[in-house]
Amino acid sequence: MRSTAGAAPAPQQGLATATFAGGCFWCTEEVFEEVKGVRAVVSGYSGGPEATPTYEQVGRGATGHAEAVEVYYDPQVVRYATLAEVFFRAAHDPTTRDRQGPDAGAQYRSVAFYRTAAEKQTIDDAIARVNASRQYGRPVVTQVVPFERFWPAEGYHQGYFRLHPES
Repeated sequence: MRSTAGAAPAPQQGLATATFAGGCFWCTEEVFEEVKGVRAVVSGYSGGPEATPTYEQVGRGATGHAEAVEVYYDPQVVRYATLAEVFFRAAHDPTTRDRQGPDAGAQYRSVAFYRTAAEKQTIDDAIARVNASRQYGRPVVTQVVPFERFWPAEGYHQGYFRLHPES
């Protein structure tokens, strides 16, 4: 199963989790769905203090959360470093503060959430490589913060881009 309807998948033996926010979660979800070794991607909210946020609350900027995705992956097939590279080079523009395309506000900010010191170092290294490459012509502004909690978005957001390709 590649995405779920409103809830994180039950933990599976051998899977790891990565959490990223890069603008509209529909598009970010779709990019990670294509990565070999990714078993599921869940759209949701992370990075703010509000418990059980709703799409409407997050969309108004009332929660402190960003639209985010949780990526459940097999680390025997794909490394966390690869997911970080996908995030910084393909999933969104990490040099744009609080905006992705037509979506503006802190809820669309770029955030890489880390669970371990090794993940933080991997993120920092990826940022250094992107900045050195001058791929975007501007420096990365992605927030790098410890992971605290992820709230799955409502079911109708899961797999949205695939279900509505005209969006």
